[in-house]
Amino acid sequence: MTQVSALWRHPIKGHGREALTDVTLAQGQAMPWDRRWAVAHELARLTEGEWAPCTNFSIGAKAPALMAINARVDEAAGLVTLSHPDRPDLTFDPDRETQAFLDWVRPLMPANRAQSVRLFRLDGRGVTDTDYPSVSLLNLASNADLAARMGAEVSPLRWRCNIHLGGLEPWAEFDLVGRTLRIGDAELQVREPIRRCMATTANPATGARDLDTLGALNANWNHQDFGIYAEVTRTGAIAVGAPVEVL
Repeated sequence: MTQVSALWRHPIKGHGREALTDVTLAQGQAMPWDRRWAVAHELARLTEGEWAPCTNFSIGAKAPALMAINARVDEAAGLVTLSHPDRPDLTFDPDRETQAFLDWVRPLMPANRAQSVRLFRLDGRGVTDTDYPSVSLLNLASNADLAARMGAEVSPLRWRCNIHLGGLEPWAEFDLVGRTLRIGDAELQVREPIRRCMATTANPATGARDLDTLGALNANWNHQDFGIYAEVTRTGAIAVGAPVEVL
């Protein structure tokens, strides 16, 4: 049986992940508090209230140390706590304490990259990598197969997905494109595979680039897709352990 093995959200795009036990997905929206903010760099071209592609933001593909950030949200207070092995913990309000965040993250940014200058917020749809509000899904069996072929431990956190699935055959997730999944009370339509970037080469425990994930995908399957994007088509609650049904 296919089921939800883990749930993750990323409150600030490219800057930390948080494990959840349950969440309510809303039709036409990203996972609540997932990528609510993104970190715009000095060359960004943005319009307030409108989605923009990841080239405008500081992300793990450009700054691998960011991959080692963990996050924790206090929804009632509107606060985010960030932790990193090389930095003291920071608890702050992303809407009011931008400078505290910029000072905290600056040592993690490469000097030869465009520097972070502000936090950009999009409610509901989130600053997802897609131009539609997406939820990302990962097949843990595919991750295990890739790890075996690479002869290395590959943390599922490298892929920054929202929903980790157990019980699927390796790579069966690509057969779900175009299908609708019922997960708990929610329904999601699978839209497309996720094409991967350099962020996945960095270790999520250390932030150091240590595995050629993209080379392994290309060598074994002649592409660099891993995971799938879906869109929420029916509002509902999901939880770790929830069964996944293909409609």
